[in-house]
Amino acid sequence: MLDSMGLAELTGGPWIYAVVALSVLLDVFLPVLPSGVLVITAATAAAAGTRAAADQAAQPQEVPSLLALLLCATTASVLGDLVAYRLAWRGGARLDRAIARSPRLTSAQERLGAALGRGGGLLVVIARFAPAGRSVVSLGAGAAHRRVQEFLPWSALAAVAWAGYSVGLGYFGGQWLGATWMGVAVSVVALFAAGAVAAYVIRRPRTPQPA
Repeated sequence: MLDSMGLAELTGGPWIYAVVALSVLLDVFLPVLPSGVLVITAATAAAAGTRAAADQAAQPQEVPSLLALLLCATTASVLGDLVAYRLAWRGGARLDRAIARSPRLTSAQERLGAALGRGGGLLVVIARFAPAGRSVVSLGAGAAHRRVQEFLPWSALAAVAWAGYSVGLGYFGGQWLGATWMGVAVSVVALFAAGAVAAYVIRRPRTPQPA
């Protein structure tokens, strides 16, 4: 109960949406920002509010709305991707040289271009879960001058998938494990596990295509 009250105090109030939106928006440039942790913590607090509402004797607490949190994280993710995409589009020769010096960025740009050229952008969705994958994909798509019609729908799908997964982890983790810091920790581990799997899928060698 003490942990639940602590979560509610930390995330209560409308300011939490601004903090989440700003963190998600900026982590395309600063991947070290704990945007996923913030989303999970706020969703866990929402689970605490649901459990308190079920207990008639519990004192009502101001907790985040799951729908507002989902919309906030999704919108900020898409906007951040578009900003990075447009900046990379206009980056010119200097950005091209920076990408050419990085084997990781060069490989990601090639794979992204091939995926979007085939009409599929599942790589964009997978990369959203990988550490710094969102940055690599958004900057790579802009630097390669991929059409926004090719990139934006997949960016939006990636944002919905990532936000939904993060909110779901926080909420259901709070319901099953109790809306405590332990519940937050377990949910964050699950988020990092998804990121590790996504990073493995992105980095694994491509299978040569038959001539």
